[in-house]
Amino acid sequence: MSMMRIQPAPFFASKNRAFWNLQLAGWGGYFLLRTVVAVANDQPLNLLAVLVVTTVTGFSISLILSVIYRQLIDRQPIVTWGGSAVALMGAVIVYASIDAWLQGLYYGAARETTFAQRFIGLSFIPLTLLGAWSALYYAINFFLTVEKQADRLERLEAQTTAAQLAMLRYQLNPHFLFNTLNSISTLVLLKQTEPANAMLTRLSGFLRHTLITEPGSQVTLAQEVETLKLYLDIERMRFEERLRTHFEIDDAAMDACLPAMLLQPLIENAIKYAVSPQEEGARISLTARVIGERLRIAVEDTGPGIEGPVQLSMLEHLPEGAGKPVSTGVGLANIRNRLMQGYGEDHVFETTSQPGGGFTVLIEIPFEPVEKSQSAPSAASKGRPAKSASPANETPDNVVALNPQRAIGNT
Repeated sequence: MSMMRIQPAPFFASKNRAFWNLQLAGWGGYFLLRTVVAVANDQPLNLLAVLVVTTVTGFSISLILSVIYRQLIDRQPIVTWGGSAVALMGAVIVYASIDAWLQGLYYGAARETTFAQRFIGLSFIPLTLLGAWSALYYAINFFLTVEKQADRLERLEAQTTAAQLAMLRYQLNPHFLFNTLNSISTLVLLKQTEPANAMLTRLSGFLRHTLITEPGSQVTLAQEVETLKLYLDIERMRFEERLRTHFEIDDAAMDACLPAMLLQPLIENAIKYAVSPQEEGARISLTARVIGERLRIAVEDTGPGIEGPVQLSMLEHLPEGAGKPVSTGVGLANIRNRLMQGYGEDHVFETTSQPGGGFTVLIEIPFEPVEKSQSAPSAASKGRPAKSASPANETPDNVVALNPQRAIGNT
């Protein structure tokens, strides 16, 4: 699958800028509120000077508190909350003392109150104000910490998923090479050098085509079909007329995105467990359709089916025994794991077998069409049919003939 891009979106894009914005907005709102109250109560305008000094005092004290809280926020809880309470009480005392002193200067002998009386009467304002400021400071910082940890966890999960997808993708190459090199070795032992050389040439072309694709990336179904054609070029040299293929793909499905190298193991399993064991070979059919918002892909063969010990060992990964071909046991399990990593529960992966033989793998994933400007040119867009040349040209363009006269991929 394509790497998921994660854009960290904290509550504040810049913590420092957000702090100053909130400071100015908060204390500006406080000054505006006190001014409105004073005007509503017919207070003289020179009271605004007292309010300005009070607001600047609160602004300055909150800056000092922010420095103290910044040092306490990462400490042990008892140190953080104990130190914060002490700092808050000290700030309230300083704020209330300055406010009481200003009130004494402003009202003078108009009010016969002592400093202590004014201090006690006015202390609830800084206590409420600075207490709310402190609570908001810690709430925002803890929120940012949690959000940062959640973003880091999301990144780690995405990296883990990408690593698992890459591991599963890399698992396919040894699996494929194991079987193909065995075939080449057999041809060499039989002194069939020309077929062996041709198979090596086509193997290099197939690997060059597949290895340039990044692990975990997505390709269009048209690109995946081109990869299957290269693979069938190799296998047709081994089985010749015994390998019969039939591809029927809707035009709309050709632009659908799916994990790279998703279908090749299915075709490989069908060849190994349906074509290889039977003297008459088998037919392998690939169909793909878009149904609503879903892409449905089915790979079907006319082999012995699940009742045979070969297909059973493919599903259950039983130990190798008599009558079973050598298998690395990564085929269907690999695809199942890749679908789970890429789509979670939003996919279908089913295997069925008919009573009289035949085995079908059904895959259903969300239909995600590639952008037209980014889609790779398919066989049809290159001005050539999506089927091999055959004497009868009545077959639709989206059908590959059952037994083409020349190898698929060379059309």
